[in-house]
Amino acid sequence: MSATTSTVDIAHVQSLVAEEIAAVDHLIETRLYSEVALINQLSHYIIGSGGKRLRPVLTLLAAKAVGYTGTRHIDIAVIIELIHTATLLHDDVVDSSKMRRGQKTANLVWGSEASVLVGDFLYSRAFQMTVELQNMRFLEILADSTNTIAKGEVMQLMNCHNPDTTEQYYLDTIYNKTAKLFEAAAELGVVVKGGKPELETALACYGRHLGTAFQLVDDALDYSASPAQMGKNIGDDLAEGKPTLPLLYAMWKGNTEQARIMHEAIEQGSLKHIEAISAAIESTGAITYTFALAKAEAAKAKEALGGLPPSPYLDALNTLASFAVHRSS
Repeated sequence: MSATTSTVDIAHVQSLVAEEIAAVDHLIETRLYSEVALINQLSHYIIGSGGKRLRPVLTLLAAKAVGYTGTRHIDIAVIIELIHTATLLHDDVVDSSKMRRGQKTANLVWGSEASVLVGDFLYSRAFQMTVELQNMRFLEILADSTNTIAKGEVMQLMNCHNPDTTEQYYLDTIYNKTAKLFEAAAELGVVVKGGKPELETALACYGRHLGTAFQLVDDALDYSASPAQMGKNIGDDLAEGKPTLPLLYAMWKGNTEQARIMHEAIEQGSLKHIEAISAAIESTGAITYTFALAKAEAAKAKEALGGLPPSPYLDALNTLASFAVHRSS
């Protein structure tokens, strides 16, 4: 990962809300229970498969940063994680993925039908929990977010194998499919306190830029990290014909032969010329360019926090923005 020179340890960030994270994990286990054995097996498999819990941590930190002292942020964090997990189950089916977080995907173990249906179970359980909180603002934000995420996934599906994708269309897609849930997670941390509207807007802005930076780095790591680091196979995006920014930039900036190879690879979703593609991505500075955009997004995320009072939780939110860029997986 030549475009970054260091990694950021988020263990301290997680330690700040360690008790809340434990409460989130306990509530997830409780609310995932079903008398249907397959639902228990599959949902616990993917929830328990690791991951950094970034989105629920974001809700917890945002709530603490604005001085919230209640417990509803635990429920919101669980709801966010259930929605995120549902999207992963559905994404892996759409993409025919075989690896997720270093282990076999649920669709590979149990089949696509089970993955889709359990994903639906998680979505509906998340909204059952939201209704129980009896706050229309929560419901409004989460309903809007899930609709936007679905739109983003459709945009990505429609754009597969399209080498004529523009940078703006790519950025719009990753906002919808990824950054929107980060935005909701951060915003809800303020809404749960009944905070000032300007703080809600600020944290939503923070989450949006954080999520965009996170996805930009994910797309760069698809061509610059090892499978062990990423927990999936290198070149997965290319194999699926996804025109992510590193591919597009290399096609735009490469020589005639490189542009031809990239154009063909995106159209066909082929790994046939993976070595030539990797060389083109390296020689054109595509990874460096993608990381530069991610760093700019992380900077905007930090800037959005300017209205928050100083606290360890504010420091942690800033650290998360740095982590989004300076990571290896």
